[in-house]
Amino acid sequence: MKVLLDENIPHDLAGHEVFTVAYLGWHGVENGRLLAKAAEHGFDVVVTKDAGIEYEQNLRALPVSVAIPQAGSNSLEDLRPLVADLLKALLVLEPKSLVKIG
Repeated sequence: MKVLLDENIPHDLAGHEVFTVAYLGWHGVENGRLLAKAAEHGFDVVVTKDAGIEYEQNLRALPVSVAIPQAGSNSLEDLRPLVADLLKALLVLEPKSLVKIG
């Protein structure tokens, strides 16, 4: 599975083959365009802390899946406990769906 970490997710969280928004030079690309670019570049899922994406995007027409870790902040310390659940969710994630972790 090809995973894109949004700019609000620390790149240190990556423990598998993933790309970050910063690495790809997509810093500042807004939600709708980011999801479209991710799909255009073959990503299966975008991991983001932007909980508003659920209300800002048409969930029936998502171009890629979206995973939202529900941690207290986007610090590695807060996100690390959710990694196991995130990895489990990615194994069964339906295409073009949204899942909340935690």
